[in-house]
Amino acid sequence: MSRVYNFSAGPSMLPEAVLQKAAAEMMDYEGSGQSVMEMSHRSKVYDAIIKGAESLLREVMAIPENYKVLFLQGGASSQFAAVPMNLMTKNHKADYVLSGQFSTKAYQEASRYGDVKAVASSKEDTFSHIPEIDKNECRPDADYFHICMNNTIYGTLWHTLPNTGDVPLVADISSCILSQPIDVSKFGLLYAGAQKNVAPAGLTIVIVREDLIGETLPGTPTMFMYDVMAKNDSMYNTPPCWSIYMCKLVLEWIQNDIGGLAKMEERNVKKAQLLYDFLDSSKLFKPCARKDSRSIMNVTFVTGDSDTDGKFVKEAAAAGFVNLKGHRSVGGMRASIYNAMPVEGIEKLVAFMRDFEKANG
Repeated sequence: MSRVYNFSAGPSMLPEAVLQKAAAEMMDYEGSGQSVMEMSHRSKVYDAIIKGAESLLREVMAIPENYKVLFLQGGASSQFAAVPMNLMTKNHKADYVLSGQFSTKAYQEASRYGDVKAVASSKEDTFSHIPEIDKNECRPDADYFHICMNNTIYGTLWHTLPNTGDVPLVADISSCILSQPIDVSKFGLLYAGAQKNVAPAGLTIVIVREDLIGETLPGTPTMFMYDVMAKNDSMYNTPPCWSIYMCKLVLEWIQNDIGGLAKMEERNVKKAQLLYDFLDSSKLFKPCARKDSRSIMNVTFVTGDSDTDGKFVKEAAAAGFVNLKGHRSVGGMRASIYNAMPVEGIEKLVAFMRDFEKANG
């Protein structure tokens, strides 16, 4: 059976070169006589894997030396609690921008631990754009300012970062990590679930400035303490070994096969533009996100008729374009075109959509 074009929002497709290498090393990793799945995380062999993954991530993302890289578990959703537990410790205040479902969930979770304010929201417009921020709503004594950089469900992206002054900027970058260069020094903390652009589900990446580590709220579980995880090199307990290994392979692919994040961005912009250009000219399909907020990772669209949407998703799947159904909370369609999606996948999808429109428009 030939492989399909997988447009899943996560877990998502991985580069074929990475899957092939992982398959070749499945039974015997570099002559160790064992799989990464079964080796001790305390062994010298695995120590080289996790250290190599961190070193590559630092190189590919140009992470400054005064930032810690943590390989954790629990998904990005666990960081909805971990972030306030570790950062909302001085004035017990935090400001949040609500630009979609996950930023809203993060806001709700953080509200359990202190004075949390929603300073802007695009909920009234069905989260179809990144909301404008009134600086008068932002608090200069907030311990941090939180955004979700890319909104998977609604297909929007922060193209310009908010100016938060001396307040550390925190961002959930789960669905846009490694898709383009990012100036890490503009953030106090970045976090991401790996299952969209980095590795299989199970790994959570946290990149945090060292001066923000050390103090936690009373009652914070040890597993949620950044300083404990940093002091133990992400191995306070058994880490998600296989996902970290896969992360290393993906980073090698980005660095060696693609040529780094600048080249990756060129490729991703080209893919997104192919799809948006068609949607903007189509008489049947309509893009959902406002032009100034469009994501290059998640493209949302509808026909305006739920039955036609359903027919499109069904026929697309039969033609080898799977997981195009929109999130259950919004309906319609969503093409998640993460790093591993080749340009030809978008070209063929657009050709299929043209044919569908001729038959159903």
